[in-house]
Amino acid sequence: MKHRSAVRARRLFDGHTVHDGPAMILVENGMIADVDLSGAVPPDGVPLTDLGDVTLLPGLVDAHSHLVFDPLGHIEKQMLGDDDAKVLARMRTHAGQALRAGVTTVRDLGDRGYLALRLREEYEEGPHIVASGPPITRTGGHCWYLGGEADGAEQAVRAVTERARRGADLIKVMATGGMITAGSDPGSAQYTLAELRAITRTAHELGLRVTAHAHGASGIADAVTAGVDGIEHCTFITRSGVRPDPRTIDAMAEAGVFVGCTVLEPMDGMPTEMLAILESMWENMVAMQARGVRVVCCTDAGVAPFKPHDVLPRDLAYFASQVATNTAALASVTSLAADSCGLGHRKGRLASGYDADLLAVDGNPAHDIAAIRDVRAVYRAGRQVDRPEPAA
Repeated sequence: MKHRSAVRARRLFDGHTVHDGPAMILVENGMIADVDLSGAVPPDGVPLTDLGDVTLLPGLVDAHSHLVFDPLGHIEKQMLGDDDAKVLARMRTHAGQALRAGVTTVRDLGDRGYLALRLREEYEEGPHIVASGPPITRTGGHCWYLGGEADGAEQAVRAVTERARRGADLIKVMATGGMITAGSDPGSAQYTLAELRAITRTAHELGLRVTAHAHGASGIADAVTAGVDGIEHCTFITRSGVRPDPRTIDAMAEAGVFVGCTVLEPMDGMPTEMLAILESMWENMVAMQARGVRVVCCTDAGVAPFKPHDVLPRDLAYFASQVATNTAALASVTSLAADSCGLGHRKGRLASGYDADLLAVDGNPAHDIAAIRDVRAVYRAGRQVDRPEPAA
């Protein structure tokens, strides 16, 4: 039996372009059946919701999140001390926060005990979840407390195979150290080029993409040479400061590697080591995008108090102020982000045959990007999401 409905708005951003004038989305069984820009009425018997002077967009895609992390807690203590039931309940809360903010797809790039895969199967009311499972890291390495430790090529290959067996959507590897693990050096490589090649080759043979957490310039270069599909953070830290490598950037552009730009905005309480790299980091992102690298705005939600799980709209506004036009920024969290997650065939666009994941916001975010935070309605697979009424 067909379940059909229609949603109308003043304007529409289809994932690439803004269309002014009346726009109507015809939804059938959770999918977009048609996009009408002519001002036509819906077919007979199809109920219409007219949202008025709003912009309809594809639901946002956060391509880097950690649903297991409570941003207000101590990450290592949470992961070592909380049982699965407590963590899973927290993950549902976090996913719901993201969904109500308009984030209809979340790519979880590091959980504990494959809980994001479990949530993916159990939480039908939440966003679409893409999950890597525990990130692969060396013993005692960055995010070791998530349980993904593997040393050497043989162990790393077994770790990839295990994630594929459990149904992971992709592989996440910690190519360098990181900033949220005590004693970890973000600039230092955790795996050799040969080990990264073994990880990437095995994953690709199993039909899985690989994205590499990498802050250090040498780790970034090795991950790109190894053939990864994405680099998270891509900070280019060296012993003499932040120094981007033009050859590596050229290789990323030519290979179509996605760069997950973790939005960092200067604010009180931010760790000194983060503040020290911000100006250079944003300069790098501008240069990479100008070279043709596919730079995706994402959040790393959960890792700090300034990274709640509904932070993507706020981060997007800052990303636009630093890197891209408003329209390009909107594409980076819709069509481009969906491509980075391997979902470009069904997410991130308003077009026939795509999932009916919709976001309606007041005003026109292509003119004023801050409008992305003025949410009027969210639809997940054609069903409107319950959201609290705004305070009077």
